[in-house]
Amino acid sequence: METTSRWVLITAIAPVAWGTNYYVTHEYLPAGSPLYGAVFRALPAGLLLLCLARRLPRGVWWWRSLLLGVCNMGAFFALIYLASQLLPVSLASTIMSASPLAMTLFAWGLLSERPTMPVLVGAAGGLTGVCLLLGAGTTAVDVRGVIASLAAMTMSSCGYVLAKKWGRADGPLATTSWQLIAGGLVLIPFAVVFEGAPPALDLAAVGGFAYVGLIATAVAFTAWFTGLRHLRAATVGLIGLLNPVTGVLLGLTLSGESLTLRQVLGLALVLAGITLSRPRRGSRVEVRTGEPSKVYR
Repeated sequence: METTSRWVLITAIAPVAWGTNYYVTHEYLPAGSPLYGAVFRALPAGLLLLCLARRLPRGVWWWRSLLLGVCNMGAFFALIYLASQLLPVSLASTIMSASPLAMTLFAWGLLSERPTMPVLVGAAGGLTGVCLLLGAGTTAVDVRGVIASLAAMTMSSCGYVLAKKWGRADGPLATTSWQLIAGGLVLIPFAVVFEGAPPALDLAAVGGFAYVGLIATAVAFTAWFTGLRHLRAATVGLIGLLNPVTGVLLGLTLSGESLTLRQVLGLALVLAGITLSRPRRGSRVEVRTGEPSKVYR
């Protein structure tokens, strides 16, 4: 059980880091350049991890890295950037909070991970908690933003489950670097065509991209894919609900906001949902690696 708790804590690094990304992007990064923003986020982080891993893809991992890079990194980053511009952060986060249910369904279809009742109850409770935390808001809804959020959620949920299905290859550092580089390279021609020259970056923007690339991308995705190797996909998806929780707590810390009773209840539901999804003592979690089967307790 201690081993499982360790993987849960490692995986939690990712959504906590992603939760800080909303604030950094809003405060320090240039608006109106989602494609270049995604390139600046993905490519440097991928090259850094590649230098650490010192491994290139082999065989089928060339096309797998390209597909996963588009789903999990390139298109995902651009769609999230676009959604954050077209929708209130609360609505965009609420739509993305449905990803645990999407990951559960993809894991059922692609990995034969039949969802357990605790996972389903935890996912429903966590989604309800996020809705209470963020509220519906009164701002007019831009349908384009909703479509971008739904597309990002669907693509990434499928991509994460495929990454788990296809196994460990050469370790999380290497596979994460391949995906980031592939996602960044695919976006460059689209950025040139649709956004023209790269945006000018002041010192604050350079620092913001350094944080987003190193912490919210390189470190976060390495932790995320490490968790996917050792935990059920549905469990990892529920841990991802810490993303909007972090955003709310960051607002409390940096913006002087205060929690309402409804938000306190929402926070409790999210944490309860994550706790409920954890494998119980004696449960067996099989990790499909493409190598001889390994079972973690």
